[in-house]
Amino acid sequence: MEFGTFLGNEPLKQRLASVLANGKLHHSYLLCGPAGSGKHTLARLLCAAMECTAAGKPCLRCPQCHKVLHGTHLDIITVDDPDRKTLPVKLIRDTCADLYVRPNEGAKKIYLIPRAQDLNPQGQNALLKCMEEPPAYGVFLLLTDNAERLLPTVRSRCVELRLQPLADAVLLPALRERFPQAEESALRSAAARSGGYLGQAETLLRENSTDLFPQTKSFLAAYCAKDPVALLRVLVPMEKLKREALRPILTQWYELLASALTAHAGQTALRPECAQVASARSAAALLSSIDALKAALVRLDANVGPGHICGALSILLR
Repeated sequence: MEFGTFLGNEPLKQRLASVLANGKLHHSYLLCGPAGSGKHTLARLLCAAMECTAAGKPCLRCPQCHKVLHGTHLDIITVDDPDRKTLPVKLIRDTCADLYVRPNEGAKKIYLIPRAQDLNPQGQNALLKCMEEPPAYGVFLLLTDNAERLLPTVRSRCVELRLQPLADAVLLPALRERFPQAEESALRSAAARSGGYLGQAETLLRENSTDLFPQTKSFLAAYCAKDPVALLRVLVPMEKLKREALRPILTQWYELLASALTAHAGQTALRPECAQVASARSAAALLSSIDALKAALVRLDANVGPGHICGALSILLR
């Protein structure tokens, strides 16, 4: 079983392995997780497993697996229109019509919808008709970073596969292997700011984004000055950010304030800005702010909107 190549998420992988071994695949799966959580990688492995002709699925070596992994399999169909913010209803209706054309070469005909949250209600209802009684060979894989935007009727037709963040013990070795020239401090910073998601950590390292976000620089200035108006000027525009964009910013704030708190105990600060924060704010104030940021990150993972989170922080971080 080659789901072992997919890092972390052991219960989910065991669940899929059992389903594949028993031949009891469902006709619709909903893969949930933020950007960089591995949704696309897992979806590709699941497609390979469904089309694999070997005993241990996916073997990643047979011709069917090879075609899936290289994006050339005729029965793996991506349903998307990158030029449109919302997926057009016609695209879904055309997909439903194609569903009843038998597979070209594989055992299954799999429709991959990478932006399921961008289906409007009309598109979701059109998709629902296909999902209610698909042919035996038909499978839908819906990927989303916000499952709450899908209709309950659509979600009820799917088996939900929710991806979890990786522990540092899993994430850091993977980053060391992929970025052997990076400094350990940069790897740890990227791991912390990613929230445990490998893809996000890789993006941070590739873009050399271990520097401070512009919002972070403004936040530190407002926080050190104890200026609630300046803090509002930072947080109000952030209410419009998507969750995956907000998370690394808040994680960076959490990381910096935590380092400032340790500086109160005489330890070396992570960066010069942390020492400045330690001089400007008391240990008690820092601890309260760290708790507020930690709670905000938990709420973000629970799909609380950025507007509510930033609004609360504008009060709690004063």
